[in-house]
Amino acid sequence: MENQTLSIGMPPVNATGMNETVGNMPQNALEVQVVTISLVLLICGVGIAGNIMVVLVVLRTKHMMTPTNCYLVSLAIADLIVLLAAGLPNISEVVASWVYGYVGCLCITYLQYLGINISACSITAFTVERYIAICHSIKAQFICTVSRAKKIIAFVWVFTSMYCVMWFFLVDITEVKFADGVQVNCGYRVFRNLYTPIYFLDFTIFYVIPLVLATVLYGLIARILFMNPLPSNPQDLSRMSSKHYGKPYNSIKLSGKGNKNTANSRKQVTKMLAVVVILFALLWMPYRTLVVVNSFMDPPYLNVWFVLFYRLCIYLNSAINPIIYNLMSQKFRAAFKNLRKCEQKRTEKAAKYNIPVYYSVMKDSSHESPDHDVTVQEDLNGFPTKKVNFPQNCVDTTTTYSVA
Repeated sequence: MENQTLSIGMPPVNATGMNETVGNMPQNALEVQVVTISLVLLICGVGIAGNIMVVLVVLRTKHMMTPTNCYLVSLAIADLIVLLAAGLPNISEVVASWVYGYVGCLCITYLQYLGINISACSITAFTVERYIAICHSIKAQFICTVSRAKKIIAFVWVFTSMYCVMWFFLVDITEVKFADGVQVNCGYRVFRNLYTPIYFLDFTIFYVIPLVLATVLYGLIARILFMNPLPSNPQDLSRMSSKHYGKPYNSIKLSGKGNKNTANSRKQVTKMLAVVVILFALLWMPYRTLVVVNSFMDPPYLNVWFVLFYRLCIYLNSAINPIIYNLMSQKFRAAFKNLRKCEQKRTEKAAKYNIPVYYSVMKDSSHESPDHDVTVQEDLNGFPTKKVNFPQNCVDTTTTYSVA
């Protein structure tokens, strides 16, 4: 997959057209196919479900709508794109040929790099936001707002979408004729060495710069949060009250507790985001390293097991973030539980009202024809002649229902 799309494990191609007939069509070993399909389905399934839950809990829970969480929603959507555009198409490799056609080659490649690059930009954005919020708390009241976060996210998506348009012109499909069939590949439109500047540009903008910036900013954040802790000893608080504030001990004690809770909350969020950045660095390192190495190797190094390894690392990076939020954030953990409870209640409510219902309608016939005084039978499991609404509040009407 190096120097080609993430969903393809075939050797890169240099030009379009039908090549001359050679041998038999290459096939991946059975064990490679089994491991690929099973692990890709597992990782992508967990990742897709988890990232959808992140989006839902932030958008549907008022107190979860914070600037940091807005960036996490952007990251979750980008990870969904990676899993859907890079992970799931991987399964088609059991046929050892590209099955999505020319349009699929262009669109899937574009979406892969779109998701990858927006993930890096979202991580950079919430890193800068955390730095401002903690190290410049007064300015943060005016800078770190939800509305500003939405504008930054919109800019990131527009910029990255335009940047990745070049991939529509850089990839193409080729056909290679074998003795037992024709293999279709999705890869380079021109020679491989012409892509080196693009890969190094991607490597610099969307990997090196975010990690260098994150290292510096989280170092400054750690100095504020962990090297200048708030005093927790009552004697220290009393001393602070008498020497610096001139406030009674009880007042400074309450203030100290509030500040301590705020500091603990900030530490928790910062640790969680730092773990996300560290995993991003580690799980993307095999692929990014191979990009650099293969830029100077001809032919490129494409060991089938190593290709599978760095692919799974990339998919795991897109799938693991919701698990990190659940393990390290009390707010996300509570929001996930609440979302599951709401879904269970909706399911139970739907099941309750999906049982067969037979009801009789008694109407006042003083103003109607006797033909309207009939008994109507309706099956609410999918074959109703009229829609029946069940209001939450009980209302006294002339309509009676009997459940069979």
